[in-house]
Amino acid sequence: MAKNLIIVESPAKAKTITRFAGKGFMVKASMGHIRDLPKTKLGVDVENDFKPQYTIDVKKRKIIKELKEAASKADYIYLASDHDREGEAIAWHLAEVLKKELKNKTVHRIVFNEITQKAITKAIKSPGTIDFPKVESQQARRILDRIVGYNISPLLWKVISKNLSAGRVQSVALRLICEREDEIKKFDPKEYWTIEAILKRDELLPFKASLHKWEGKKAEIPNKEKADEILKHIKNEEFIISDIKKSVRKIHPTPPYITSTLQQDAARILGYSAKKTMMIAQQLYEGVALEKSSVGLITYMRTDSLRLSSESLAAGKKLIIERFGEKYLHDKTRVYKNKSSAQDAHEAIRPTYPSKTPASIKHFLSPDQFKLYSLIWQKFIATQMIPISLHTVQIDTKAGKANFLVKGNTIINKGFMEVFPHVIMVLGEEIDKNYQKGDILDHEKCSTKQNFTKPPARYREATLIKELESKGIGRPSTYASITNTIQVRKYVILKEKRFFPTDLGYTVYRFLIAYFDDFFNVTFTAKMEENLDLVEFGDIKWIEILKSYYGDMTKLIESVDVKSAKKDLAEKTDIPCEKCGANLIVKWGKNGAFLSCPNYPECKTIHNFEKDEDGKIHIKKPETLAENCPQCGNPLMVRNGRFGKFIACTNYPKCKYTKPFTIGVKCPECKKGDITEKKSKKGRAFFSCTNYPDCKFITNNKPVPIKCPACDNPYIEERFSKQKGNYKKCPVCGHEVF
Repeated sequence: MAKNLIIVESPAKAKTITRFAGKGFMVKASMGHIRDLPKTKLGVDVENDFKPQYTIDVKKRKIIKELKEAASKADYIYLASDHDREGEAIAWHLAEVLKKELKNKTVHRIVFNEITQKAITKAIKSPGTIDFPKVESQQARRILDRIVGYNISPLLWKVISKNLSAGRVQSVALRLICEREDEIKKFDPKEYWTIEAILKRDELLPFKASLHKWEGKKAEIPNKEKADEILKHIKNEEFIISDIKKSVRKIHPTPPYITSTLQQDAARILGYSAKKTMMIAQQLYEGVALEKSSVGLITYMRTDSLRLSSESLAAGKKLIIERFGEKYLHDKTRVYKNKSSAQDAHEAIRPTYPSKTPASIKHFLSPDQFKLYSLIWQKFIATQMIPISLHTVQIDTKAGKANFLVKGNTIINKGFMEVFPHVIMVLGEEIDKNYQKGDILDHEKCSTKQNFTKPPARYREATLIKELESKGIGRPSTYASITNTIQVRKYVILKEKRFFPTDLGYTVYRFLIAYFDDFFNVTFTAKMEENLDLVEFGDIKWIEILKSYYGDMTKLIESVDVKSAKKDLAEKTDIPCEKCGANLIVKWGKNGAFLSCPNYPECKTIHNFEKDEDGKIHIKKPETLAENCPQCGNPLMVRNGRFGKFIACTNYPKCKYTKPFTIGVKCPECKKGDITEKKSKKGRAFFSCTNYPDCKFITNNKPVPIKCPACDNPYIEERFSKQKGNYKKCPVCGHEVF
């Protein structure tokens, strides 16, 4: 048995480290946290200095047993979880759970920013101990989130609907999205006009210039009358170039990636969600099989540090000289300054081996891994390359009281764009170099254009992360979780890659700011993040933060009047109840929003509803069928139940006749039953045969009653892929129809 035991979080990480640790070392994976606060209760003794009551994850019992056996036989134990708060907490939990097996043994804490031979060897040779302030910071965050979830979420259940939850940081993200939506709804577009002129001299290349000044002041044209007045004035004026400015402008590369900027660029360039970006980055960090061994390709991906090691910089410079020539290497080493909250122990996200170019290892990577690794590699190499050089020309043309301006840029040297082509750059007009000051120009065409000011744009995932980071909310390890959680809870939806608050999300937002505005705001949440940093740095005690937070929150919770809150939050309509005449209100249930009588439970009128384009609520008429109920003769209707659509009698509850809702396709297996649409317990649609259990046909793709032109199969399935879009495919012969 190996005398040295290294414990990491994941099997992939264990596999990579095993390669570097050498003989005498065994590497085991804990599969993340092995214990946490209980799921069924608060698990925090608020009367006893917020002492947490940790429980073992039942799914980890087998893993813990294996870890205990390995630890009991080893002489030296190395806790090698990730180099952040969460990783430090995992190491501490391991030490606590394995306390008996680790008694009288040497226990080390080792950390590294990259999984390479040099980093692992260095960590083992110079081990440390568990950083308890970092553990306490993680523990404080975990308890804070638990206190919020277990104390405020039940209020949401009472006031709005069951199974809702309020997250300490996620609720602030929801607030930002809802406040942006309010801005958009309240936005009053202002009219303004622009004037452009196409100018030229002789046979030179014409250019388009915009009205810049009118009567010596910045041009502001509020309406068509003013635009026509200016147009009339300049019609017979002589256009003379009054000034030409030429300069060389340089665009320097931006800093190497940190977590937030990687997520933003991966969204902009690759179309990846933050969650997907972090999942792929984790794979690249922990190790990818190259030929016969697993290799960690990037440094730790949860970081807000911009530091680059001297070794990596030397390797990057060498590669630049070899691939692009020495003229592309910047004359000075660029060093980027960290924000004050960043720890210098971390590095920026960079390739561990710059010599491993994306092209050289492409055949070992999945397409997604290759794209993200390429982005990280390109950004790192670009940081030490020469800037982009632009030749800038600005021409000011005078026409009576009007001044027209045009700017143009020409690339002199692509610089770092040779390796990182994803630079956002507006070059403007192409301007002939032979224009001179004093030239009299022909104005071939002068045109006006009506414009309107636009409301602020809705957040994309990348811009929301940027906003959170700029306001000091969240940390590198939490951005992906924040944006994912508000979607999973159905508080927001993504349409055309932009966040829209749902009616449910907007209702939750209104409740939280009405009663807990002091807690769910940007300033307070950012201050709390700073306090958690101070706990990590050992400057303040974590218990003091919790005492203050819990005391203030308890007072606010006690002040909430549930009945009054329900009344204030209820969305009122002008639709009268057919039984008692009271105007119906919107309520929330497990299947979404519905209309209800405010006099419930005395009056139990309920209706499904829909909103038109203007947001006006209408009662949704039931989808009735041409056939009648065989039991009572009343018409049949389509209803939605827990497991999808079904057909029921309109005379319910007096008549309880029901039958499956079918989509007009015969089962391709038994040829007897019909295909019915159903929903799983998780809400996912699937299609099965009404002849179940005799026929167990099932598919996730909707069958369409179209005969396959290749094999005459009676139905084809609806499918979708990013590459092909919507298309239909025959499940029998594979023929595709677009």
